[in-house]
Amino acid sequence: MSVVLVTGGAGYIGSHACKMLAEAGHTPVVFDNLSQGHRWAVRWGPLIVADTADRTALDAAFAQWRPDAVMHFAAFAQVGESVLDPGKYYRNNVAATLSLLEAMRDHGVDRFVFSSTCATYGVPLQQRLDETHPQRPINPYGQSKLMVEQMLADFAHAHGLRATALRYFNAAGAEPEAGIGEAHDPQTHLIPLALEAALGLRSLAIFGDDYDTPDGTGVRDYIHVSDLAHAHLLALDAMQSAAPGLRAYNLGNGLGYSVREVIAAAERLSGRAVPCTVGPRRAGDPAMLVADASKIRNELGWVPRHPDLETIVASTWRWLQCRDRILAEAASA
Repeated sequence: MSVVLVTGGAGYIGSHACKMLAEAGHTPVVFDNLSQGHRWAVRWGPLIVADTADRTALDAAFAQWRPDAVMHFAAFAQVGESVLDPGKYYRNNVAATLSLLEAMRDHGVDRFVFSSTCATYGVPLQQRLDETHPQRPINPYGQSKLMVEQMLADFAHAHGLRATALRYFNAAGAEPEAGIGEAHDPQTHLIPLALEAALGLRSLAIFGDDYDTPDGTGVRDYIHVSDLAHAHLLALDAMQSAAPGLRAYNLGNGLGYSVREVIAAAERLSGRAVPCTVGPRRAGDPAMLVADASKIRNELGWVPRHPDLETIVASTWRWLQCRDRILAEAASA
């Protein structure tokens, strides 16, 4: 099949995409500086330890492997940190991506799948967001992703780039039988936080219980990481016959679950109580953030295979049972 350069392929979502690429017959070449990724998550192709800002390393990778396409996951993604240190986000998420795009242009690679985000929409104006919703980010993280989407459109016009931006909602779950899953430090995602609280590793903080939602807590759209990876594969295949341009798709289940519902699922699946405290709302947190992903369903035939909350939480729970062993084995290797 083809060779795909996967930046950030040692990370959570990138490693799942590499697994799916390999299963489809592609060769994923991981390009990762390991600042947030892990060697143990690179199991389906070679690893190049380098930064996307390093043009010399990019040129060497393109010359050696001659990839047919690029999947780009190498980005910082902490909203709060982006507010405190915007330069870090614009330097890595924007400037380094420009270096990658210029290397692609110079080496004749014209297919690009971009890990974007629903944070480009900003404050939601409707209950379910489709791709026509105005893009008005309210933090540097979302702004950095929107800047890259603009660069992709400009490179498509000027250089014939074929690009797809996939705007994630809340990535969750794991494929523990593959030995990969979330290992973020610090951890900020609700589902693993709730399960770690069930294990007695922390107390879970609920930020606001007075929203205009059925139980007063915020509602979010959770999508299994394997379903995200599958969407990347479909986007890659679709671009083989596509004209130059930027296409954008939301990735979500279209199903919203509240913080309280996630906690209840974590308690059912773990058989343990989840200790939690209730605090004030966080600035900028909307009451509801749910995707309308009908566009990618209709155009690419994408259908979530793990849409329900129980399945997503159960896969995370199974991953947590083996995570410490995998990390210990990797550390001693």
